[in-house]
Amino acid sequence: MQNEIITFTSPKASVSEIFRTLRTNVQFMTANSEHNSILFTSTQAGDGKSWIAANLAITFAQAGKKVILVDTDMRRGRQHNVFELPNNKGLSNYLILSVKDSQEALAEYIQPTLIDNLYVITAGVVPPNPSELLTSTKMVNLIKTLEQMADIVIFDSTPSTMVTDALAISRYVGSTLIVASHKKTKMEVLKQIKKNIENVGGRVSGVILNRVPLSKKEYGRSYYYESSIVTSTVKPKKL
Repeated sequence: MQNEIITFTSPKASVSEIFRTLRTNVQFMTANSEHNSILFTSTQAGDGKSWIAANLAITFAQAGKKVILVDTDMRRGRQHNVFELPNNKGLSNYLILSVKDSQEALAEYIQPTLIDNLYVITAGVVPPNPSELLTSTKMVNLIKTLEQMADIVIFDSTPSTMVTDALAISRYVGSTLIVASHKKTKMEVLKQIKKNIENVGGRVSGVILNRVPLSKKEYGRSYYYESSIVTSTVKPKKL
């Protein structure tokens, strides 16, 4: 946990500053949206999507916003490990077992964290039909309910080249951010993911380029380095 949530354990680190910059960018990109929810997907496993989603959630919470982070990767969810939370009563459990769509029913599945203002819904037990659960009316209602309960809701979803889970959710949230890896993600793959999201009615607000190497020249262009993990925000012009 300590190495994952660097914005909490090392708020003065350079990488924590880039997360605060990302927070500002997200606020500007979503200022005119009727939704207060953001979905994270990636081009492939290992891009750092869950790490970025967790640390962005922390920076919003540190700014005084009530944040609910939802792990929608019911196949290989990680947020319960990141925040050291039990995972026996998470999103899948709610979608399968809960008979009511209400704030009171949902509150039983929302767990507090060590960070003030930050709450997490873990992925829950692995179900046999995650895609079907994410396209259900119950999931759509859950998104609407969470938007009423928090200042910002962050959904950590699956990589979009592996399964269609992220696509299923993207049309119901305010915007989607795609995480890509420097010199590993192919542009044609990124273009296809963006197209797929837009084809189902989703909105891509930005691309986060992860693992960008630092040089003195690049430092002036706001690249940051910390423990071999690098992030840079990139606005999605015309992919």
